[in-house]
Amino acid sequence: MTSKLHSVAAVAASAVLLLSLAGCASTGAATPEETAPATAAASGACAGDSGVTVVVDDSALDGADAEQWCIATDDTIAAADVFAQAGVETEGTDQYGDQVVCRVNGLPAADEAIEAEDGSDYFEACETMPAAFAYWSLWVQPAGSEWGYAQEGLSTLQLEPGDAVALLFTLHGEPAAPTS
Repeated sequence: MTSKLHSVAAVAASAVLLLSLAGCASTGAATPEETAPATAAASGACAGDSGVTVVVDDSALDGADAEQWCIATDDTIAAADVFAQAGVETEGTDQYGDQVVCRVNGLPAADEAIEAEDGSDYFEACETMPAAFAYWSLWVQPAGSEWGYAQEGLSTLQLEPGDAVALLFTLHGEPAAPTS
């Protein structure tokens, strides 16, 4: 494990050095390509074990199709990191932090009324556990296997190349599981 950490640290240090040298070699104003943030995410599912497939399904809230990205990796990676690389913003709860996802890309908004089972309006405050009828769930699909509830939160769940991970908003029991 220690040699693996040293290897990762050496690769990271090399990358920083190369970027620093590239910055010194540049003369003149930066082009839009040089100032645009780099993205490691490609749209769609990963082919085979080329990376980790990331899925966000908020169709219960807005009726839109689920979105997918492929995060290229050859190594184990934390679920929080693949969502961040895909540009997906998550918010945890006051009580449980990022171990319980409350919002994904701002949904459901704090001022967005969600119809409760009794017909009243519910507003997600992200204080504790979300309502049992309206919540984000974290799913994992190991390579070659079926979807299942993640047994850990975003920051501790580790993924391997070929795995898929999904954040699914369930409203009144639908959808019950990822379909991608």
